[in-house]
Amino acid sequence: MNALVASAAHRKRVLHALGVVPWRRRAAVMAPAEQVAASAATEWPSSASVVVVLPPRCAVRELDLLGRALCAFGPQLARAARIEANDSETMAVPHAQAYLVFGQAQAHALGRALPADIMRDAHIVLADAPSELLEQAASKRRLWHALRSMRRALAVRQV
Repeated sequence: MNALVASAAHRKRVLHALGVVPWRRRAAVMAPAEQVAASAATEWPSSASVVVVLPPRCAVRELDLLGRALCAFGPQLARAARIEANDSETMAVPHAQAYLVFGQAQAHALGRALPADIMRDAHIVLADAPSELLEQAASKRRLWHALRSMRRALAVRQV
């Protein structure tokens, strides 16, 4: 027991001398699956600055391309909430400063789901559908321009 305590104190001194800050993993509290699903459907972070609206049933290659593109433009876009648009009127869309919409049909679904005052105040950028991004170089260029304008708009709103 004393050797274990002594080794922990020695480890702490060595890490401090090296300038390493030890982190501890927090214990995760597991909730029942029904509660998680219900809360995920209704609760959104109140500080959501960007929401990405995707078409339903995107392919893995398309999602990978979008993930890499969003990561290239910083953590604010990389951590953006991502939702799949559907045709129903009850689509749950969080209120945000900006929306990045992939595809014309998703833009129409977003327009039906959001109130007019939220749409007026939000910065909405339309990009090509993810399936077109894999096929056409011009679509990738338009996505790059859309992400740049999104980043500029978010920088202006933060100042």
